[in-house]
Amino acid sequence: MKETLLEIKSEFTDYFKEREAEINGSLLAVLSGENLLFLGPPGTAKTQLARSICQTIDGGNFFNYLLTSFSTPEEIFGPLSLKALEEDEFRRNIEGCLPTAHIALLDEIFKASSAILNSLLTILNERKYHNGREIVDVPLLSVFGASNELPEEDESLEALYDRFLFRYRLSYIQDDENFKNLLFREPEDFRPNTGLPVSQIESLRKSANSLPIDPDVEVIITELRKNLQIQEIEISDRRWKRIIQVLKVAACSSGCPTVDRTMALLLQHMLWNLPEERETIRKTVFKLVVSGGTNTEKLLLDVEDLKTALDIALKNELPVRIVCDSCGEEFQLRENLEVHHTACPNHSYTFGQEGNSRIYPYDNLVKEIDSLHESSGKKNTLSQTQREVFEKEFEALADRVNRVKQRLEEEKELLRNFMDANIWLSTADRNEALLLHDAGRTQLSGTEKLITIIRDHLGLQNREDKPIEPRSVKPLSSNPHAAKLEAKAQAPDSGNNTSGFMKGLGSRFKLR
Repeated sequence: MKETLLEIKSEFTDYFKEREAEINGSLLAVLSGENLLFLGPPGTAKTQLARSICQTIDGGNFFNYLLTSFSTPEEIFGPLSLKALEEDEFRRNIEGCLPTAHIALLDEIFKASSAILNSLLTILNERKYHNGREIVDVPLLSVFGASNELPEEDESLEALYDRFLFRYRLSYIQDDENFKNLLFREPEDFRPNTGLPVSQIESLRKSANSLPIDPDVEVIITELRKNLQIQEIEISDRRWKRIIQVLKVAACSSGCPTVDRTMALLLQHMLWNLPEERETIRKTVFKLVVSGGTNTEKLLLDVEDLKTALDIALKNELPVRIVCDSCGEEFQLRENLEVHHTACPNHSYTFGQEGNSRIYPYDNLVKEIDSLHESSGKKNTLSQTQREVFEKEFEALADRVNRVKQRLEEEKELLRNFMDANIWLSTADRNEALLLHDAGRTQLSGTEKLITIIRDHLGLQNREDKPIEPRSVKPLSSNPHAAKLEAKAQAPDSGNNTSGFMKGLGSRFKLR
């Protein structure tokens, strides 16, 4: 099955330019028994792609119709059977119409009339058609819907829209070379040479039902659902249930023993309701999938916050005694000086040293104090209590940085292995995932430099970080029990310790 699918994908991507993701989605929709929606202008090869997909099914019947607000049920489901009417039965002659097709393309799907809609919803969801008193099992593998625009606010149309699990936004060809190939080099007619029997598709679905799901995929999907709810993007329970089955079919057809995290990248094509949500959902999915959701950006912010707090604490003790030239008040701590300046913004200051009579406005005074701090080389003016708090928080952060570093180093190879096995990822998705992983490693490099600076400020440069026991990289053929252990180590990094520390920092040291 995997080799056959790779041959089909190769044939299609060679002919249909800039449609790799749509081809992957179309084939996967057929294999998993889901419906697919193409949004986009006319003339983007939607009909040809759907018809060609149908031609890959051995003995497959294709049904294609352009719906209008005046379309009647006879045009979609077949004319009334005159023979049945003679016997006082209401039954349609469905041969050659939608109820007998394996793949159908319904253009301008959201213009379906109410007379068509009820039967259509049953076919899309249950694959059954009520033909008079008889309930007919429809052989449909997938219905391809096409539209230039989204449905208007209408409960019936929203229910129809929800039946299309896969959603793609099509545009015209962008690359000049691909455009020239389309016009001058590609043959007009395309017919795939490789086929799939329906029996093999049914066997695949049965095999996929028992496929296990890696625990880290469960974590990713749970976190993704929470994230979407925060953004007020609601996904029905029915869609989530169908999505899981699609991921199982994707893994099974790729020859994978479990549903690994790279399968979750396909969620970007199944979760958006409005086109403007696509990019937000895509970025969220990639962040959660790459490195199991490790947030290197948040880790960097936590380390930066700790360094800022340490800098403030170290500079709280003034390098020299400051005297207010206006009222004569003396200051030894920066925080007291700042309080005084807030109350008396027009006062000027001088150094409390003999022979120094220069008067400084507040802004100039701050610059001079900072300069004296740097030239004095004083790096540790913390009280014992302050030192203990900062060292504790530093050790926690340094440990997080070391663990994230090790995880990123291990998972680059793991990610490559998973993506090599996953036949449903587009080239663009593979490249973006690896680039995002590399960006995390680059960001972590900057975090490590800040850790070194903080260690130096605290006078801990001679201490060595505790070594972390190396973890073995999970092989592709790992069993579910091993996967559960791996997933616990792969849980997203929350960084609650440092966040709580930073919130309480002002109250601990009374620093502005």
